[in-house]
Amino acid sequence: MLFLTFFIGIILNAMGYIPPGNINLTVAQLAINKGMRQVWYFILSFSCVEVFFTFGMMRFARWAMSDINPNEAVSEVRLSTLVDCFMIVMFLVMGTITWKNRKKVPKTSNTKEDKRSGSVLYGLILGVLNPVQIPFWLFFGNYVILHQWIETDYLSLVIFSLGSGVGSTLALYLYAHFATYIQEKFALSSLIINKSIAIFLFALAAYLVIKQAIVIL
Repeated sequence: MLFLTFFIGIILNAMGYIPPGNINLTVAQLAINKGMRQVWYFILSFSCVEVFFTFGMMRFARWAMSDINPNEAVSEVRLSTLVDCFMIVMFLVMGTITWKNRKKVPKTSNTKEDKRSGSVLYGLILGVLNPVQIPFWLFFGNYVILHQWIETDYLSLVIFSLGSGVGSTLALYLYAHFATYIQEKFALSSLIINKSIAIFLFALAAYLVIKQAIVIL
């Protein structure tokens, strides 16, 4: 049963990182501009935060889904709107930074100047500032609990959360590996890829703005 719990954690969280978003696009950009060493520092630090985040959200999921409506207003603003607004700002900031740095020459040096602390800190920050995972775990966490796919005792949730961390590690590594493969296969420059990532982040922000505009109207 614990092995199944661990496996469900892997599959469920890996699925959550299949759609392009700020996290997997960041990993792709790091792979191209900094190299796989920095990608691993980022992924491992991010996944460590993910383990604790998942555990907290799974403990919270059943109560939250029964007492909190994503469309409920907080000071007359829906919770889902607050999450979308945060993601819009994040997409715009990350897209702007990527666009401004699009012409910088990638540094893949293994010297001491190529410090791992930057990637580790970046992973920790994005692990904490990842609000899109809140509705994800509120829905899927409650789903697996109600269908009795996992138990809700502390040991089971710890095992599930560890599986979640492994799932995010695998999914993000595949994104990084795919990004470097595409760059080498089609001989794409880092300038083209950085511009593409920036444009995609702006497109995600525009999509959320249009989504909220439709809801308001």
